[in-house]
Amino acid sequence: MTLYLMILLSYALGSVPFGLILTRTIADIDVRKIGSGNIGATNVLRSGHKILAVLTLLLDALKGSGAILLYREIASAPQVPDFENELMIAAAAILGHLYPVFLRFKGGKGVATTAGALLVLSPKVGLTAAALWVATVLLTRKSALAALIATLLLPIYAYLLSGFPLMIWSLAIGGLIICKHKDNISRLCQGTESHIDLSS
Repeated sequence: MTLYLMILLSYALGSVPFGLILTRTIADIDVRKIGSGNIGATNVLRSGHKILAVLTLLLDALKGSGAILLYREIASAPQVPDFENELMIAAAAILGHLYPVFLRFKGGKGVATTAGALLVLSPKVGLTAAALWVATVLLTRKSALAALIATLLLPIYAYLLSGFPLMIWSLAIGGLIICKHKDNISRLCQGTESHIDLSS
C-alpha cells in the first residue's frame, strides 16, 4: 500500500464519529443536540452516560494510535517506517476527526485523537501531555482549559523530549485544536465555561 493510500485510510479512520455512534445506538441520543453539540467524550459525558464517555475517549484515541500502528505493520516490509511519514499518517487521522467526511466536515476538537497519536509517536511526549491534561482537570474540572494548556505547551516538551520534527508537527496540529476551541476560549474569558462532573 502506498503512503498516499495509507493517508486516505487514516483520514477515513479518523472520520468515524464514535461518540455519535455510541450515543445513538446505545442511548438513543444525538450528542450533537446536547451541551456544546460536540461529538467528543466531554460532551458525551454531559449526556449522563459516563461509560459511553470513557468508550468515546478510548476509541477516539485509538484512531490516532491505530492509524500509525497499522502503517508500521504494513511498512515493516520491505522498508522500515519513516518518522516523517508517521507524522503525516497521524495528521491525517486527526484531520479526519476534526473534519470528518461522514459528518459534512463538522467534527470534534481532536484532543483524544492527538493524544493517542502522540503515545505512539513519542510515548514520553504523549504521557507528558496526558499527565498535564489530567492534572489540570483535577485542579479546575474544566476539560477545555486542560486541553488548551496541554496544547499550548506541547511544542515545548515535544522539542525537549523528541526533537524538531515533532515540535513543528505539534505547532501545526496545536493551532487547529486551539481554533476548534474558540468558543471555549470565549466562555473561559467570560467565566461561563462548564465544569466536568467528577463525582462517581
